[in-house]
Amino acid sequence: MNNEIDTSIFRAYDIRGVYPKEINEQTAYTVGKSYGSYLQEKYNKNTCIVSHDNRLSSESLSQNLIKGITSSGCNVINYSLTTTPMNYYGRYLNQMPGIMVTASHNPKDDNGFKFSFDGMINARGEMIEDFKNYTLAGNFNNGLGKVTNSNITDKYLEYLKYSIKYGKNKRKIVIDPGNGATCSIVKKVFDNSFCTPIYINETLDGNFPAHHPDPAVAENMKQLQERVKKERADFGVAYDGDGDRIGIVMDNGEILPIEYFMIICIRDMFNNVANKTFLYDIKCSKSVDDYIRSIGGTPLCYRTGASYTEYKVHEANLPFGGEYSGHVYFRDRDADCCSAVYATLRFLEIMSKTSEKLSKMVESFPKYYSTPEIKIPCADNIKFQVVEKVKEYAKSMNYPINDIDGVRITYTNGWALVRASNTGPNIIFRAEADSEEGARILENIYVGMVQKEIDSKNVL
Repeated sequence: MNNEIDTSIFRAYDIRGVYPKEINEQTAYTVGKSYGSYLQEKYNKNTCIVSHDNRLSSESLSQNLIKGITSSGCNVINYSLTTTPMNYYGRYLNQMPGIMVTASHNPKDDNGFKFSFDGMINARGEMIEDFKNYTLAGNFNNGLGKVTNSNITDKYLEYLKYSIKYGKNKRKIVIDPGNGATCSIVKKVFDNSFCTPIYINETLDGNFPAHHPDPAVAENMKQLQERVKKERADFGVAYDGDGDRIGIVMDNGEILPIEYFMIICIRDMFNNVANKTFLYDIKCSKSVDDYIRSIGGTPLCYRTGASYTEYKVHEANLPFGGEYSGHVYFRDRDADCCSAVYATLRFLEIMSKTSEKLSKMVESFPKYYSTPEIKIPCADNIKFQVVEKVKEYAKSMNYPINDIDGVRITYTNGWALVRASNTGPNIIFRAEADSEEGARILENIYVGMVQKEIDSKNVL
């Protein structure tokens, strides 16, 4: 049974694949039985949290996952449909590990499992590798665990409001949950917040009919941009499929770079936190680094991945960390679960303290020119070798590099990043420079280099 699992679904941050080709109900049962056994054997824990997003396959996978977990003798608290941050909050409240059935921002036919062993922070890297080997070995416990059906919504809604203190300026905002899991709570939150909310795509629909639920991709923000302009709203927000990524549109209809959102948040909390170190991931613009240094803080550039970011901000007790993808962690007031809805409330609080337009507010921020995030298709079995070749080139040219996650090569006028995607068969490229031409030159150099390496390996 366990040997039938497609090992490619075990990735750096989670388990993820195409349903039902790579992940199906049998996979869910096996992963559940392994997970329940692993918790008992390695962590001496006998109860966990389970919930799922609104993808078409999620409920069925969740039911089979729970069957697997309980067949190992491990108990389950089942929260059914939630956002991923709600699942995390359930772990935090109960001080126990858990699994979220979701494929986050991936296409609608994908699904998977985000899971923890040691409490709230998700498994990552070597932890997942060890769990994969344990699962493939197939030496599982047998038992009769029990299922407790529960609901986290009311407690979570209370938690979201905790510590938010508005100013005098009520803002009109457009909210696009993208037909994803946040549709289950979004009106309960914002109908009772200090704002005038307008909703689009607010009905739960695992087909995601309006657009793909990933606000980090500009194409998916067009509808929100048009609506913000039409309504003359102060800003708009969009969420990914499971509610842990945020994207923002300014009053003028332009997308707010996530780095500028991070700068606004850091500026707001800077004088109220003891630790002045703030984390950003390796894909972020140099504008974040520049700004943190300019106000006397310490920037920390870290590897990409929500699990890694969450781990690092907790380990170093940082007040804030953010990723280019739209994951943001506020830890200046209370333990946070990387919630896009909470990030919206914090942003509303900041904007309620001023009457200034958002588009005006960012005019003084450090400005660079960047490429979009470019995905270059590359087979999983060669992508790390290709990145290594680029790294060797940069070293041979004596360029300064940061290789914590792929390789980020620094030039006097900008930088280029080449890294292997941890969620799909792609190599990710992004470049930034102090001119559009500079960014384009870096793109031409490195995208061409990467493609050449891929082609040479495919010929062999």
